[in-house]
Amino acid sequence: TGWPSFYKPLDNAIGTTSDRTFGMLRTEVHCRRCGGHLGHVFDDGPKPTGLRYCMDGFALMFHPAAPSAT
Repeated sequence: TGWPSFYKPLDNAIGTTSDRTFGMLRTEVHCRRCGGHLGHVFDDGPKPTGLRYCMDGFALMFHPAAPSAT
């Protein structure tokens, strides 16, 4: 998609609403606390949920993984 996508959100982190813009029905994903738009969820995702949470990259904060002990 070009956007980061995930098959499952963090527990108790999001809410959803119906989005009927652009002449189609989609499910909008928003922040549970502030209501800010995060992206959309689609039903064509991978197992185990079958969902694809397509998130706006500006809504995410990425942190580098800790180096693994080898």
